Amino acid sequence: MSDKIKVGITHGDINGVGYEIILKVLEDNRLLELCTPVVYGSAKIAAAYRKALQMPNVPMTQVASGAEAREGVNNIVNVVGEDVRPEPGVSNAEAGKAAFAALEAAVSDLQHGHIDVLVTAPINKANIQSETFTFPGHTEYLESVTAENGAHALMILCNSAMRVALMTTHMPLRKVADSITKDDIVTKLQVFNRSLQRDFGVSSPRIAVLSLNPHAGDDGLLGSEEKEIIEPALAEARDRKILAFGPYAADGFFGAGRFVKFDGILAMYHDQGLAPFKALAMESGINFTAGLPIVRTSPDHGTGYDIAGRGEASPESLRNAIYAAIDIYRNRRSFDEAYRSPLRKQYYEKGSDNVKLDLTGE
Repeated sequence: MSDKIKVGITHGDINGVGYEIILKVLEDNRLLELCTPVVYGSAKIAAAYRKALQMPNVPMTQVASGAEAREGVNNIVNVVGEDVRPEPGVSNAEAGKAAFAALEAAVSDLQHGHIDVLVTAPINKANIQSETFTFPGHTEYLESVTAENGAHALMILCNSAMRVALMTTHMPLRKVADSITKDDIVTKLQVFNRSLQRDFGVSSPRIAVLSLNPHAGDDGLLGSEEKEIIEPALAEARDRKILAFGPYAADGFFGAGRFVKFDGILAMYHDQGLAPFKALAMESGINFTAGLPIVRTSPDHGTGYDIAGRGEASPESLRNAIYAAIDIYRNRRSFDEAYRSPLRKQYYEKGSDNVKLDLTGE
């Protein structure tokens, strides 16, 4: 059996920069030494973008599904009709349908074991909405269709310098405070802690938790959430052997560079975590969906309508997302193998020289 990891790549919004960055990544044949790419999209649209952008030829082998993907070549699964044509920079319903068709096909192949990991190009969260897709984004959709035993998805933005997870994701700011509870923070910290161990290979993760209010509430003057919700959640997390610290005021935390002392950072809302991350990560950052039985990553940028079709989009974030998906897949496999058959605890029976086995499983 081959050890080459099959990487499913969805084309995202066909009117954005998705095809440009996918083609730029696949231009480098060295990627084929590392994995087997399987693009879910349209060979015709890929060819149209390659021609319009005057890019070098990137050969693609058309296959019916990920199960038929061949090693040593770039594979593509056609998921949209021949009559679908891209309109760079334009948001329309046709692009939304094409984005969902690619996502649905890739997830099906992932669940059936035809591909190993999923990397998603950016979608438009508005035009993809339909009777079958009613989610704020990829994260919520993937949680809905792949979560097992009540698992919770956790969005983590990461690069080599930091990993930022989000308590709340695609939610209006005015709803954030009411949506944060002690139990939810504890749950997110458990998922984050587990992911840092299993997906990133950190044995004893140190997690910083940001405050909700400016200056961490100023002892209740600027808000009570820190004292009433976040601090009790941190206390409970520490009781569960999670090394969680805070709450830290976000401005001073990032401004003073304290993030380098932690393995992970839990932000309370979307822009609190993503604004400093993207400012510091530049093009190296990627998005990872933790807490699910599947491995899914994506670039940390959007559709880029303003530069779509101009040849200006950087492929670095997508390339890093592919590398990260492969690393996380391997880390999980190694972690699960190491902990599959743990040794039973042993103890000495008082008054006896014999070692006893703890058969209770405790």
